[in-house]
Amino acid sequence: MDGVIIVNKPAGMTSHDVVNRIRKIFKTKKVGHCGTLDPDATGVLVVAVNKATKLLQFLTADNKEYIATLSLGTATDTYDASGQVTATKEYVPISDKKILACLNSFVGEQEQIPPMHSAIKVKGKKLYEYARNNETVEIPKRVITIDYIELISIVDNLVKFKVGCSKGTYIRSLCFDIAKKLDYPGHMYSLIRSKSGNFSLSDSYSLEEIENGEFEMLSMEEALSNYPKLVVDDENIIYHGKKIKSKINHQVAIYNQNNKVLAIYGPDGNGYLKNIRGLW
Repeated sequence: MDGVIIVNKPAGMTSHDVVNRIRKIFKTKKVGHCGTLDPDATGVLVVAVNKATKLLQFLTADNKEYIATLSLGTATDTYDASGQVTATKEYVPISDKKILACLNSFVGEQEQIPPMHSAIKVKGKKLYEYARNNETVEIPKRVITIDYIELISIVDNLVKFKVGCSKGTYIRSLCFDIAKKLDYPGHMYSLIRSKSGNFSLSDSYSLEEIENGEFEMLSMEEALSNYPKLVVDDENIIYHGKKIKSKINHQVAIYNQNNKVLAIYGPDGNGYLKNIRGLW
């Protein structure tokens, strides 16, 4: 069985834990995922099985959407609810108007400092390894884009919002920065990934549903439905890895006449498309 499953990752599991569970369900080692979620986070995790694992690098979405809850008044070392408290301040209610204006101020391209407790490598070592050893290191800023932020609710000190953002955005850091701008310590209380590229929470299945066979696996063609498409007359040129003369300047999924995906091709800079990844 080859294909892609959109899993609704539960809290308390790593993304790798989910992969291991899927391996046991399908009795295969060839399972992978794209777009890691923190253990406490829930929501959309794209998982590929068998031959579809070849697609993973092309399914890593540039844009994602999250539903986050920010807790104002308490900061932690991990920027989420699992960490040690580092600062507190009694919360005095802020007007909805002020909170909304603060959220809107984060829309657009900006530099973000990732959390110290993260898997980003600096000088060959993951940041959380520095944190565990109480070592200091300069954390490089990253350029990220916040496409939109929508306020969902404010209940006491908990601010719930929806955010669309670029790949590589840390919502924990965003929550920390929003709280700081509101003159409060704060941390990410909860996080749901509601969309990853073309895949949304409404397309996802719980691990229990998957175990019970109550799911639909996407074919490789369905998983690539939003990818640019090029149909070839002679599929043998693809199997032999030959280039295709073309003015196309972006990656495309190559299909045969029977609408079966064969490969991912991309421009070589000399007026041809070359094979990037065979999918047979």
